[in-house]
Amino acid sequence: VQLQASGGGLVQPGGSLRLSCVASGGTSSSYGMGWFRQAPGKEREFVAAISWSGGTTRYADSVKGRFTISRDNGNNAVYLQMNSLKPEDTAIYYCTKSRYYGPPTAVALIASWGRGTLVTVSS
Repeated sequence: VQLQASGGGLVQPGGSLRLSCVASGGTSSSYGMGWFRQAPGKEREFVAAISWSGGTTRYADSVKGRFTISRDNGNNAVYLQMNSLKPEDTAIYYCTKSRYYGPPTAVALIASWGRGTLVTVSS
């Protein structure tokens, strides 16, 4: 499965962005999907994840209440709506596919990584 993320860009603090990820070359509808991010000089970290059905979601404490993950299995897509963005949200965001049906919250659970899309929050 190949994952193609898009929607990153430059946004002012307090603004919003919506990231999209489309899976191709295989099925993603039976697996959990998620987003991780890596800021300059920092380790890659979990952001948000969703189960195969969309019925279960998980968020990092740092984004809870501001970010929303969703999916459209008919289009093999997963989305990340990011509101009230802060400068510390600046990072490369990676779309991921889990090895299992649950929401992937750790690197060890990831089967596939996308190439990433850059989000910059700055005035």
